[in-house]
Order: sequence, then structure tokens, then C-alpha cells
Amino acid sequence: MNRVEDYTTLKTRIVDWIRDYANKNQIKSLVVGVSGGIDSAVVSSLCAETGLPTYVVAMPLHSKIENSTLSVDHCKSLDEKYENVTYVRVELSSVYDQFMHSLTWWTGDSFNGNELSNANTKSRLRMVTLYQIAGSVGGIVVGTGNKVEDYGIGFYTKYGDGGVDIAPIADLYKTEVWELGKHLNVNQNIVDAKPTDGLWNDGRTDEDQIGASYEDLEYAMEHGTGPAVRILHDYNCKNKHKMNPIPTFKL
Repeated sequence: MNRVEDYTTLKTRIVDWIRDYANKNQIKSLVVGVSGGIDSAVVSSLCAETGLPTYVVAMPLHSKIENSTLSVDHCKSLDEKYENVTYVRVELSSVYDQFMHSLTWWTGDSFNGNELSNANTKSRLRMVTLYQIAGSVGGIVVGTGNKVEDYGIGFYTKYGDGGVDIAPIADLYKTEVWELGKHLNVNQNIVDAKPTDGLWNDGRTDEDQIGASYEDLEYAMEHGTGPAVRILHDYNCKNKHKMNPIPTFKL
């Protein structure tokens, strides 16, 4: 799916949008978690282009070596290219291990045997890290979710990578993010890498988890037909609790 005619104009519009939001709300800096994937590479590059102090944060957490390498290399390249960018690395593996050990110590295996819960905990530790940094530098956490993830199937962790202050690419399909990444001269290895959230020990990709490609999901979102319609519908229904406001009892 490609609805964009001019990626130069798109880049300028998003950079201006981020900068205007920060200026209007007296935000001093931008904080972005960099995973080694295309979405965070694009968002961190756009933030760097604003000229605002930008903190690009690598947070290895039992990460696959290839993901960590892509993340660190991208952060370092932005740090070298832009005077306003600061590269931060926070090793979270030991923090996660200690947290899980504490649960086991007090409760046995009652609360740490679910793989999905464990994966979400990793994402939430990263969110806490980003907000700690943002609070320390007068910044905001900039989201890296795309349109399929944020508004199609809810493919993110509630209060994890879904816990952000602004979402500059959440109206772009994944294929459009890939194209914008090429325009921003993102490392080709990141552009070519199979999308993954990096939260699982077996290294499963996004497509492995979802059961459909981003291209098929995008087609289903745009046209309501195609091989991924059922998957889109099922995920959208299952994850409404992430995308809708929190249910509130009304007095």
C-alpha cells in the first residue's frame, strides 16, 4: 500500500508537526526507543531532523545479537550525524531477571509462567526506562507504531510500546514507513530486516505471530477484502481494549 506521492514533502510535514507540537507545549526534548526495526529507525531519524535535543535509546533485554547490532549502529550513526542527538544505552536484562526472580522468590512459579505476560513485561520495562529519561530531560516519549499496529490489529503492548506521548507515523502503513526509511537513508540492513518485536526467546517475526503479512493486512484495512480480512477482524476485536478508551463507571 502506498498512498504517498512525495516522500520529501511527507518528511518535512512530519518533522514540522513534531517540532510544532514540542514548541506549543514547551517540550524541551524528544526521547525515542530504538529497537533495530524500521519503525523506530524512521521515527528517530525524523526526530533528529527537528533540531530539538533528541535522545535515542537502545535497551537490550535478552535481545538477539542481530537486533542489538542494528539498534546500536543506528543510534551511533544518528549521534555522529546530528549535534542535537544523544545516544543512550540501558541494559535491561539484569533488571528483568531480578524482577522475575523476585516473583519466583515470593510466589513460586504462580506469576511468571506465561510467555505472553513475560514478553509484555519486557516491553513495559522499556516504557518505564523511556519515561524516566524523558522526565529527567524535560522531554516526551515519541511513539514508533504504524497504522496497522496501532489502529488495525492492536499489535503492541498496553502500557509498553503503546505508552507514548505522540505518534508521528501512526497514520502510515508499514510499506509507507519502509519507503520513508529509504528516503531518510536508513541503513539498508534495517530496511531489509524482517519485522519483529524482539520480545520472544525463539526470535519469532511479526508475521509469525500475526499469521499475515503487513501488505495483506494493509490491503484488508483499505479494501475490506483479501486473504487477511479474517485475521484483521479477529485481532481488531480481540484488542479493542487497547485501542478504545478505558471503560469507566459513570456516576
